Amino acid sequence: MTIAIGNDHAGTAYKYAIINQLKLAGYEVLNFGTDTEDSVDYPDHIHPVATAVSTEKASLGIIICGSGNGATMTANKHQNIRAALCWNKEIVALAKQHNNANILSLPARYISLPQALEMVQVYLDTSFEGGRHATRVNKIACN
Repeated sequence: MTIAIGNDHAGTAYKYAIINQLKLAGYEVLNFGTDTEDSVDYPDHIHPVATAVSTEKASLGIIICGSGNGATMTANKHQNIRAALCWNKEIVALAKQHNNANILSLPARYISLPQALEMVQVYLDTSFEGGRHATRVNKIACN
């Protein structure tokens, strides 16, 4: 499975740790994030992740910025993207189970690195429940 990842300057250290975790688990990673902590504009690194997921070049995406808000707003502009801003493992699980989130957005300035790594693992291990949730998810897109 291929996972796209993108980050701004606030998420660089988190990105490296997450990429390591993903590669150790056997995932292929598309890295669209900045590799430094020099200030960048987050949309430049988030749009490519959303494009990769929406065109099925990647199965899932992970995006990281300071608050997670800008990254999430940017990703959700793309059709068929359901980016979820999450701040704990329980929200991650619900975003995947109930909303079929295909991009996980992490707020690097508000969660610790160990929390982020746990959240990524929950995201990867959790499945969409379908059923009544599928009906709701199918109503999200504006076509």
